Amino acid sequence: MRILHTSDWHLGRSFHRESLLAGQAAFVDHLVETVRAERIDVVAVAGDVYDRALPPVDAVALLDEALGRLRAAGARVVMISGNHDSALRLRFGSALFEAAGVHVRTSPDQSWEPVLVDDVAFYGIPYLEPELVRAAWELPDRSHTAAISHAMTRIRADSVRHRASVVLSHCFVTGGQASDSERDISVGGVAHVPLTAFDGVSYVALGHLHGRQRMSETVRYSGSPLAYSFSEVGHVKGSWLVRLGEETEFVPAPVPRPIGRLRGDLDDLLADPRHASYEDHWLQIVLTDAVRPRSAMDRLRARFPHTLALTFDPVGATPSTAPVRLSGRPEPEVALDFVREVRGEPAAPEEESLLRQAIEASRVKETMA
Repeated sequence: MRILHTSDWHLGRSFHRESLLAGQAAFVDHLVETVRAERIDVVAVAGDVYDRALPPVDAVALLDEALGRLRAAGARVVMISGNHDSALRLRFGSALFEAAGVHVRTSPDQSWEPVLVDDVAFYGIPYLEPELVRAAWELPDRSHTAAISHAMTRIRADSVRHRASVVLSHCFVTGGQASDSERDISVGGVAHVPLTAFDGVSYVALGHLHGRQRMSETVRYSGSPLAYSFSEVGHVKGSWLVRLGEETEFVPAPVPRPIGRLRGDLDDLLADPRHASYEDHWLQIVLTDAVRPRSAMDRLRARFPHTLALTFDPVGATPSTAPVRLSGRPEPEVALDFVREVRGEPAAPEEESLLRQAIEASRVKETMA
C-alpha cells in the first residue's frame, strides 16, 4: 500500500497580492507525476483544500482538474475539509464522487466510517469545531482534545476489523511548530490536541500546520505545498510517501519562486554582490537606515524586482515620548509631522504639495458622497 500524504493546498490563495494559481497548478502536475512514478494507491489530502469558504472559480476549476487527473493516474483520493473550507460546499457531489474513487469527508459523524482500500481502512476526521459537536457527542468540555478523542475512540473500535488503519485529521497537535500563515483555531485557549490522542492506528496524516513535521514515526504533518508566509523561509515543501510498515520518505515539490528575507542599509543592499542570488526571490526587506530613504521600494525593485514587503527598523532609533497634539490642527500639518517623525527630515516641497492635494481630494469626495 503506497499513500501520498498532502494537505493545506489553499487553492485560491495569494502571496502579498501575487497570484499563486500557477504555482498551485504546477504542484498538481507534480502530484500526478509522483502518483504515476511511484505507483501511488491513495492520495490523502488532510484539509484546507481551498483558502476560503467561498473559493474563486479558477480555484474550483483547478481542484476539479486535479481530482480527475489523480484518478486517471491510478490513485484513489481521500480528502477532508479543514478550517478554511466550507464543509457544505466541499462535499457537493460527494455521493457521486464516492463511486468514482474520490472520497470526501466533511461531516463529523463520518469520521469513523472507513474508506476501504485492499482492507486498509482510511478514516477522515474533518476539522472539528468543538462547539458544533459538543452536545451531539456529549463531550465533557468544549475543546479540540475532547472532540478528537471521541472520534478516535470510535475509530479504534472499528479499526480492529481491518488489516491496517490510516487517519486523516486537521488539527493542531501539541508540540507542532506553527508559522504566520495558519488561521488561529483556538477555542478558549484549548486548541492543541495531545499526540497520544492518535495512538492505536497505523498512520496519521495531519493537516493545518504549514511546515512538514514528524510528531512521531507514524504521526506527521505534510505541510503546505507552497510557502504562504515569509515565516516559511527555509521550509522544504512537498508530500510524505508512506509505505505502511516500511520507511516513510519525503517527496519535495517544485518551487515556483523562492522566498527570502534581507535586512540592512539601503545602499548596502543595492550594492552588495552577495545578494545577487536573491534577485529572483519574493522578498521581505527590513531597512535599517537611520533616516528613512525616499522612494525606497522603487529603488529596491530596480535590483530586486519581486520585493513584496518592506519595513523600517532604523539603527539606534528611540521612540519619541513627546506628546503630540492632534485636536484642532489642520490635517496636512498632522500628516507632515508624521512624515518628519518617521523620516527624520521634513517632506520635500513636491511631496508636501502632493500630500495636500490628496487630503483635499479626499475631503471633496466625502462631501459629495
